[in-house]
Amino acid sequence: MDPMSGPHLIRGSVALPEAELAWRFSRSSGPGGQHVNTSDSRVELSFDLARTEALPEVWKRRALERLAGRLVDGVITVRAAEHRSQWRNREAAAVRLAALLAEATVPPPKPRRPTRIPRGINERRLREKKQRAETKRGRQGRDWG
Repeated sequence: MDPMSGPHLIRGSVALPEAELAWRFSRSSGPGGQHVNTSDSRVELSFDLARTEALPEVWKRRALERLAGRLVDGVITVRAAEHRSQWRNREAAAVRLAALLAEATVPPPKPRRPTRIPRGINERRLREKKQRAETKRGRQGRDWG
């Protein structure tokens, strides 16, 4: 791994603004050895989505709308505690935040234009249906021996 990875890209050339990220460190829960009581390896990364200037206005509106349930006063927080080293947890948190923002800012899908069924196909279907009905009707009411 590189010493300190570069900016975490959200999408295109827009990256997480390093200056607007707020980090908090605390001790991870769960079992561990002697080292566990002294190391603050759990990472919380907060990003003020409501006040940021780093995202294009359209993206910001989309993200605020889609992440509304996860925001606290316009701030989004991600946690990472799966690695033993704080540095790797920082990486994980940053990657997670970038992915979250990338997903929340994608443009909505284009509306689907319904396609028309060609008339010939519909007519053929009805013709075959009639044919089938005839075949079945021919099987009724006869005494086959």
